[in-house]
Amino acid sequence: MTSSSATLSSSSFSSTSALSSSKFRFKFPSFSRTSSLSSRAKPFTASSSTTTHNISGEIRHCSLSRRRGLAFTATLPFLLPLHEFVDSVAAKAVESGSGQSEYLRIKEEIIKVVTKGKAAGVLRLVFHDAGTYEMDENSGGMNGSIVYELERPENVGLKKSLKVLEKAKKEIEAIQSVSWADMIAVGGAEAVSICGGPKIPVTLGRLDSGEPDPEGKMPEESLDASGLKQCFRRKGFSTQELVALSGAHTLGSKGFGSPVAFDNSYFKILLEKPWNSSAGMTSMIGLPSDRAIVEDDECLRWITKYADDQNMFFEDFKNAYMKLVNCGAKWKSM
Repeated sequence: MTSSSATLSSSSFSSTSALSSSKFRFKFPSFSRTSSLSSRAKPFTASSSTTTHNISGEIRHCSLSRRRGLAFTATLPFLLPLHEFVDSVAAKAVESGSGQSEYLRIKEEIIKVVTKGKAAGVLRLVFHDAGTYEMDENSGGMNGSIVYELERPENVGLKKSLKVLEKAKKEIEAIQSVSWADMIAVGGAEAVSICGGPKIPVTLGRLDSGEPDPEGKMPEESLDASGLKQCFRRKGFSTQELVALSGAHTLGSKGFGSPVAFDNSYFKILLEKPWNSSAGMTSMIGLPSDRAIVEDDECLRWITKYADDQNMFFEDFKNAYMKLVNCGAKWKSM
Protein backbone atom coordinates (compact mmCIF):
# COMPACT_ATOMS: atom_id res chain seq x y z
CA MET A 1 0.00 0.00 0.00
CA THR A 2 1.52 3.24 -1.01
CA SER A 3 0.57 6.89 -0.64
CA SER A 4 1.83 10.23 0.56
CA SER A 5 0.69 9.18 4.01
CA ALA A 6 2.38 6.58 6.18
CA THR A 7 1.85 3.33 4.24
CA LEU A 8 2.38 -0.42 4.51
CA SER A 9 4.81 -1.04 1.70
CA SER A 10 9.09 -0.59 0.68
CA SER A 11 25.14 -2.37 5.98
CA SER A 12 26.78 -5.30 7.05
CA PHE A 13 29.85 -3.07 7.21
CA SER A 14 33.16 -4.31 5.90
CA SER A 15 34.09 -1.30 3.83
CA THR A 16 32.75 2.16 3.05
CA SER A 17 32.44 3.51 -0.46
CA ALA A 18 31.29 7.00 -1.37
CA LEU A 19 28.31 6.85 -3.71
CA SER A 20 27.10 10.20 -4.95
CA SER A 21 24.01 11.75 -6.54
CA SER A 22 23.46 15.16 -8.06
CA LYS A 23 21.95 16.67 -4.91
CA PHE A 24 23.24 14.87 -1.84
CA ARG A 25 26.38 13.05 -0.84
CA PHE A 26 26.06 10.29 1.74
CA LYS A 27 28.60 7.57 2.37
CA PHE A 28 27.10 4.13 2.70
CA PRO A 29 28.78 1.03 4.08
CA SER A 30 28.70 -1.89 1.71
CA PHE A 31 29.99 -5.36 1.03
CA SER A 32 33.05 -5.66 -1.14
CA ARG A 33 30.84 -6.97 -3.92
CA THR A 34 28.76 -3.80 -4.09
CA SER A 35 31.06 -1.94 -6.42
CA SER A 36 28.68 -3.02 -9.20
CA LEU A 37 25.65 -1.47 -7.52
CA SER A 38 25.68 1.59 -9.73
CA SER A 39 24.44 -0.51 -12.62
CA ARG A 40 21.49 -1.81 -10.59
CA ALA A 41 20.35 0.89 -8.22
CA LYS A 42 21.35 4.34 -7.06
CA PRO A 43 21.67 4.78 -3.32
CA PHE A 44 20.58 7.97 -1.63
CA THR A 45 23.79 9.94 -1.13
CA ALA A 46 25.03 12.99 0.83
CA SER A 47 27.96 13.89 3.08
CA SER A 48 28.56 11.89 6.23
CA SER A 49 31.52 10.58 8.16
CA THR A 50 32.97 7.18 7.28
CA THR A 51 32.37 4.40 9.78
CA THR A 52 33.45 0.77 9.93
CA HIS A 53 31.55 -2.06 11.56
CA ASN A 54 31.99 -5.76 12.18
CA ILE A 55 30.10 -7.74 9.53
CA SER A 56 29.53 -10.83 11.65
CA GLY A 57 25.96 -11.72 12.52
CA GLU A 58 23.21 -14.07 11.42
CA ILE A 59 19.93 -13.53 9.61
CA ARG A 60 17.09 -13.53 12.14
CA HIS A 61 13.38 -13.69 11.35
CA CYS A 62 11.96 -10.95 13.56
CA SER A 63 14.55 -11.80 16.21
CA LEU A 64 17.06 -10.17 18.52
CA SER A 65 20.71 -10.50 19.43
CA ARG A 66 22.18 -8.16 22.01
CA ARG A 67 25.17 -7.67 24.28
CA ARG A 68 24.34 -10.38 26.77
CA GLY A 69 24.70 -13.03 24.10
CA LEU A 70 21.05 -14.10 23.99
CA ALA A 71 20.22 -15.70 20.66
CA PHE A 72 16.79 -16.62 19.38
CA THR A 73 16.09 -19.16 16.66
CA ALA A 74 14.89 -17.84 13.34
CA THR A 75 11.29 -18.95 13.88
CA LEU A 76 10.91 -18.11 17.57
CA PRO A 77 8.69 -15.04 17.22
CA PHE A 78 6.21 -17.10 15.24
CA LEU A 79 6.18 -19.96 17.76
CA LEU A 80 5.92 -17.89 20.91
CA PRO A 81 2.83 -15.87 21.77
CA LEU A 82 3.28 -12.32 20.50
CA HIS A 83 3.29 -10.79 23.97
CA GLU A 84 6.27 -12.94 24.99
CA PHE A 85 8.20 -11.84 21.92
CA VAL A 86 7.31 -8.19 22.50
CA ASP A 87 8.22 -8.34 26.18
CA SER A 88 11.64 -9.69 25.20
CA VAL A 89 12.16 -6.90 22.68
CA ALA A 90 11.07 -4.25 25.16
CA ALA A 91 13.38 -5.61 27.83
CA LYS A 92 16.33 -5.40 25.48
CA ALA A 93 15.41 -1.95 24.21
CA VAL A 94 15.41 -0.45 27.69
CA GLU A 95 18.54 -2.29 28.80
CA SER A 96 20.70 -0.14 31.06
CA GLY A 97 24.31 0.82 30.39
CA SER A 98 25.98 2.04 27.24
CA GLY A 99 23.25 0.57 25.03
CA GLN A 100 20.67 2.72 26.76
CA SER A 101 22.75 5.88 26.36
CA GLU A 102 23.19 5.16 22.64
CA TYR A 103 19.45 4.64 22.26
CA LEU A 104 18.63 7.88 24.08
CA ARG A 105 21.16 9.81 21.98
CA ILE A 106 19.56 8.56 18.76
CA LYS A 107 16.08 9.48 20.02
CA GLU A 108 17.26 12.93 21.09
CA GLU A 109 18.69 13.76 17.67
CA ILE A 110 15.67 12.38 15.83
CA ILE A 111 13.27 14.47 17.92
CA LYS A 112 15.22 17.58 16.84
CA VAL A 113 14.49 16.99 13.16
CA VAL A 114 11.18 15.10 12.99
CA THR A 115 8.25 17.50 13.33
CA LYS A 116 4.59 16.51 13.27
CA GLY A 117 4.42 17.62 9.67
CA LYS A 118 7.26 15.29 8.71
CA ALA A 119 6.13 12.35 10.84
CA ALA A 120 3.99 10.60 8.21
CA GLY A 121 6.89 10.47 5.73
CA VAL A 122 9.32 9.13 8.33
CA LEU A 123 6.85 6.45 9.41
CA ARG A 124 6.32 5.55 5.76
CA LEU A 125 10.07 4.86 5.49
CA VAL A 126 9.69 2.07 8.04
CA PHE A 127 6.98 0.27 6.10
CA HIS A 128 8.81 0.62 2.80
CA ASP A 129 12.12 -0.66 4.21
CA ALA A 130 10.64 -3.54 6.23
CA GLY A 131 7.80 -4.29 3.81
CA THR A 132 10.01 -6.24 1.39
CA TYR A 133 10.39 -9.06 3.94
CA GLU A 134 9.45 -12.57 2.79
CA MET A 135 9.59 -15.22 5.49
CA ASP A 136 9.89 -18.33 3.28
CA GLU A 137 12.49 -16.75 1.00
CA ASN A 138 14.46 -15.34 3.94
CA SER A 139 14.83 -12.08 2.04
CA GLY A 140 14.20 -8.38 2.50
CA GLY A 141 13.14 -6.77 5.73
CA MET A 142 14.44 -4.05 8.03
CA ASN A 143 17.93 -3.65 6.63
CA GLY A 144 18.31 -0.07 5.37
CA SER A 145 18.13 -1.19 1.73
CA ILE A 146 15.58 1.56 1.09
CA VAL A 147 18.55 3.86 0.39
CA TYR A 148 19.10 1.89 -2.84
CA GLU A 149 15.40 1.72 -3.76
CA LEU A 150 14.32 5.37 -3.87
CA GLU A 151 13.75 5.37 -7.63
CA ARG A 152 11.13 2.62 -7.45
CA PRO A 153 7.58 3.88 -8.15
CA GLU A 154 6.29 2.81 -4.73
CA ASN A 155 8.99 4.88 -3.00
CA VAL A 156 8.26 8.23 -4.61
CA GLY A 157 8.69 11.04 -2.08
CA LEU A 158 10.77 9.08 0.42
CA LYS A 159 14.03 10.84 -0.45
CA LYS A 160 12.81 13.88 1.49
CA SER A 161 12.10 11.79 4.58
CA LEU A 162 15.49 10.10 4.36
CA LYS A 163 17.13 13.51 4.13
CA VAL A 164 15.38 14.50 7.39
CA LEU A 165 16.86 11.50 9.19
CA GLU A 166 20.27 12.09 7.58
CA LYS A 167 20.60 15.32 9.56
CA ALA A 168 20.19 13.41 12.81
CA LYS A 169 22.41 10.55 11.61
CA LYS A 170 25.29 12.91 10.90
CA GLU A 171 25.11 14.36 14.43
CA ILE A 172 24.97 10.90 16.00
CA GLU A 173 27.90 9.59 13.97
CA ALA A 174 30.12 12.33 15.34
CA ILE A 175 29.92 10.31 18.59
CA GLN A 176 28.86 6.75 17.67
CA SER A 177 28.10 4.67 14.62
CA VAL A 178 24.49 3.96 13.68
CA SER A 179 23.01 2.01 10.80
CA TRP A 180 20.29 3.29 8.51
CA ALA A 181 18.10 0.39 9.61
CA ASP A 182 18.33 1.50 13.25
CA MET A 183 17.79 5.15 12.33
CA ILE A 184 14.63 4.35 10.38
CA ALA A 185 13.26 1.97 13.03
CA VAL A 186 13.73 4.49 15.85
CA GLY A 187 12.64 7.36 13.59
CA GLY A 188 9.29 5.73 12.87
CA ALA A 189 8.69 5.01 16.54
CA GLU A 190 9.41 8.62 17.45
CA ALA A 191 7.17 9.87 14.63
CA VAL A 192 4.28 7.95 16.18
CA SER A 193 5.04 9.27 19.67
CA ILE A 194 5.45 12.89 18.52
CA CYS A 195 1.95 12.77 17.04
CA GLY A 196 0.35 11.46 20.22
CA GLY A 197 0.62 7.74 19.63
CA PRO A 198 2.09 5.04 21.86
CA LYS A 199 5.72 5.10 22.99
CA ILE A 200 7.47 2.25 21.20
CA PRO A 201 10.82 0.89 22.44
CA VAL A 202 13.20 -0.19 19.68
CA THR A 203 16.22 -2.41 20.14
CA LEU A 204 19.47 -1.41 18.39
CA GLY A 205 22.08 -3.38 16.49
CA ARG A 206 20.73 -3.87 12.97
CA LEU A 207 23.25 -4.06 10.15
CA ASP A 208 22.62 -2.36 6.83
CA SER A 209 22.36 -4.21 3.55
CA GLY A 210 24.83 -3.34 0.82
CA GLU A 211 22.32 -3.82 -2.01
CA PRO A 212 18.64 -3.32 -2.81
CA ASP A 213 16.04 -5.89 -1.82
CA PRO A 214 14.23 -7.83 -4.56
CA GLU A 215 11.52 -5.87 -6.34
CA GLY A 216 7.82 -6.66 -6.26
CA LYS A 217 7.66 -7.63 -2.58
CA MET A 218 5.69 -4.66 -1.24
CA PRO A 219 1.97 -5.09 -0.54
CA GLU A 220 0.16 -3.49 -3.46
CA GLU A 221 -2.50 -0.90 -2.68
CA SER A 222 -4.78 -2.46 -5.30
CA LEU A 223 -5.02 -5.84 -3.51
CA ASP A 224 -8.36 -6.97 -2.16
CA ALA A 225 -8.66 -8.11 1.46
CA SER A 226 -7.91 -11.74 0.65
CA GLY A 227 -4.78 -10.75 -1.27
CA LEU A 228 -3.63 -8.47 1.54
CA LYS A 229 -4.07 -11.18 4.15
CA GLN A 230 -2.10 -13.66 2.05
CA CYS A 231 0.65 -11.09 1.46
CA PHE A 232 0.98 -10.37 5.18
CA ARG A 233 0.93 -14.06 6.09
CA ARG A 234 3.98 -14.51 3.85
CA LYS A 235 5.67 -11.88 5.99
CA GLY A 236 4.64 -13.60 9.24
CA PHE A 237 1.78 -11.30 10.20
CA SER A 238 -1.77 -12.17 11.23
CA THR A 239 -4.95 -10.44 10.10
CA GLN A 240 -5.06 -8.62 13.43
CA GLU A 241 -1.54 -7.28 12.87
CA LEU A 242 -2.43 -6.29 9.29
CA VAL A 243 -5.34 -4.21 10.56
CA ALA A 244 -3.35 -2.69 13.43
CA LEU A 245 -0.49 -1.68 11.14
CA SER A 246 -2.98 -0.25 8.64
CA GLY A 247 -3.82 2.24 11.38
CA ALA A 248 -0.59 4.04 10.42
CA HIS A 249 -2.72 5.63 7.69
CA THR A 250 -4.20 7.85 10.35
CA LEU A 251 -1.12 10.03 9.72
CA GLY A 252 -0.74 11.88 6.45
CA SER A 253 -2.97 13.21 3.73
CA LYS A 254 -5.45 10.42 2.99
CA GLY A 255 -8.34 12.01 4.86
CA PHE A 256 -8.46 9.97 8.07
CA GLY A 257 -8.82 12.78 10.60
CA SER A 258 -5.97 15.16 11.43
CA PRO A 259 -2.90 14.44 9.26
CA VAL A 260 -0.63 15.06 12.27
CA ALA A 261 -2.53 13.15 14.99
CA PHE A 262 -1.90 9.47 15.62
CA ASP A 263 -5.20 8.16 16.98
CA ASN A 264 -7.98 5.73 16.06
CA SER A 265 -9.73 8.09 13.62
CA TYR A 266 -8.70 5.82 10.76
CA PHE A 267 -10.92 3.01 12.02
CA LYS A 268 -13.86 5.27 12.85
CA ILE A 269 -13.81 6.76 9.37
CA LEU A 270 -13.43 3.35 7.72
CA LEU A 271 -16.69 2.28 9.35
CA GLU A 272 -18.43 5.36 7.93
CA LYS A 273 -17.29 4.47 4.36
CA PRO A 274 -17.30 8.12 3.25
CA TRP A 275 -16.13 7.19 -0.26
CA ASN A 276 -19.68 5.94 -0.92
CA SER A 277 -20.95 9.50 -0.53
CA SER A 278 -21.34 11.76 -3.54
CA ALA A 279 -20.53 14.84 -1.47
CA GLY A 280 -17.36 16.85 -2.11
CA MET A 281 -13.99 15.10 -1.92
CA THR A 282 -15.11 12.18 0.24
CA SER A 283 -14.54 9.80 -2.68
CA MET A 284 -10.83 10.59 -2.43
CA ILE A 285 -10.48 9.33 1.16
CA GLY A 286 -8.27 6.32 1.62
CA LEU A 287 -6.55 3.84 -0.67
CA PRO A 288 -8.19 0.89 -2.43
CA SER A 289 -6.59 -1.35 0.21
CA ASP A 290 -8.22 0.67 3.01
CA ARG A 291 -11.62 0.28 1.41
CA ALA A 292 -11.00 -3.43 0.87
CA ILE A 293 -10.31 -4.40 4.47
CA VAL A 294 -13.52 -2.85 5.79
CA GLU A 295 -15.49 -5.17 3.47
CA ASP A 296 -13.83 -8.28 4.93
CA ASP A 297 -15.56 -9.82 7.96
CA GLU A 298 -12.34 -10.85 9.72
CA CYS A 299 -10.73 -7.45 9.23
CA LEU A 300 -13.97 -5.67 10.11
CA ARG A 301 -14.00 -7.35 13.52
CA TRP A 302 -10.67 -5.71 14.39
CA ILE A 303 -11.56 -2.40 12.75
CA THR A 304 -14.63 -2.22 14.98
CA LYS A 305 -12.63 -3.07 18.10
CA TYR A 306 -10.04 -0.38 17.39
CA ALA A 307 -12.69 2.21 16.53
CA ASP A 308 -14.24 1.57 19.95
CA ASP A 309 -11.02 1.29 21.97
CA GLN A 310 -8.05 3.51 21.14
CA ASN A 311 -5.95 2.03 23.93
CA MET A 312 -6.34 -1.43 22.42
CA PHE A 313 -5.27 -0.06 19.04
CA PHE A 314 -2.23 1.64 20.56
CA GLU A 315 -1.14 -1.55 22.32
CA ASP A 316 -1.62 -3.76 19.29
CA PHE A 317 0.06 -1.25 16.94
CA LYS A 318 3.04 -1.01 19.30
CA ASN A 319 3.40 -4.79 19.40
CA ALA A 320 3.07 -5.19 15.62
CA TYR A 321 5.51 -2.33 14.98
CA MET A 322 8.14 -3.87 17.25
CA LYS A 323 7.77 -7.13 15.36
CA LEU A 324 7.88 -5.38 11.97
CA VAL A 325 11.16 -3.55 12.57
CA ASN A 326 12.92 -6.80 13.48
CA CYS A 327 11.72 -8.83 10.52
CA GLY A 328 14.58 -9.92 8.29
CA ALA A 329 17.07 -7.88 10.29
CA LYS A 330 20.72 -8.93 10.41
CA TRP A 331 22.23 -8.15 13.78
CA LYS A 332 25.64 -7.22 15.11
CA SER A 333 27.35 -9.91 17.17
CA MET A 334 28.24 -8.56 20.58
